[in-house]
Amino acid sequence: MRLHHVQISMPRGGEDVARRFYGGALGLQEVEKPPSLAGRGGCWFRAFDGDTIVAEIHLGVDNPFVPAKKAHPGLVCDSLDALREVARRIEAGGFDLSWAERDTFEGFVRFHARDGFGNRVEVMTPAADQLA
Repeated sequence: MRLHHVQISMPRGGEDVARRFYGGALGLQEVEKPPSLAGRGGCWFRAFDGDTIVAEIHLGVDNPFVPAKKAHPGLVCDSLDALREVARRIEAGGFDLSWAERDTFEGFVRFHARDGFGNRVEVMTPAADQLA
């Protein structure tokens, strides 16, 4: 068994905000939803390593919408430089970002951000001693 995707809630009509955060700030690639699901709203994003899908996040409309304050996807960057670049894009996009728990997960350096809807997202990379 392996993980196919993570579903995150968003309010109806929030696709442009989702694209700015998940596509622009996180750098994920938007993919077309299947025709049978497209009418529901929302949008889907993927990360690739070459031709291999390594992460997939589905943003689905929830009514009433309530942001996930604790539950979150955890995304892994290949290096500290890549992690810093994602953080730079998130902050440049005007999204909330915190390094408060930077070193509290043994073996990783991380930050937490909030998408444009208030959902929590964790982005991390193995600590320098873990990369060797």
